[in-house]
Amino acid sequence: MLNSSKLNQYWTDIYFHLHYPHGEKITHQVVRILQLIEKKDRVVVNDVANYLDISHNTASEHVKRMIHKNYIEKKRDQEDERRVILRLTDIGKKVLHENTSLDEEKLNHIFSQMDEVEIELITKAFKLLSERAKSCM
Repeated sequence: MLNSSKLNQYWTDIYFHLHYPHGEKITHQVVRILQLIEKKDRVVVNDVANYLDISHNTASEHVKRMIHKNYIEKKRDQEDERRVILRLTDIGKKVLHENTSLDEEKLNHIFSQMDEVEIELITKAFKLLSERAKSCM
């Protein structure tokens, strides 16, 4: 039977061996903010503060630095002009992908050594885990 500890060990092994080489140095908090903006709709500075459990002022400073680096941009909410929504720029999407995703070239190499049944099994397992993970938030 698979337990959480084993799954974490497998996941860290997978990530360690298959992640992209990190080019741009960014903090873990920046990665988490980029992920929040990518995964949630209509993120505002207050959402960043709540998500990271930091003050609004600290979250605002993080956002300003990320705007300066061109990772994110602010846009007025079309449904409520008073709200300012944070969005990823193309550079922000690239930085996020390189810091959280698995290297697709390495994955394709591994998949080329598998048969259809193995690939389908892995795909279904990751899809199921992804769907269940989304219900935890």
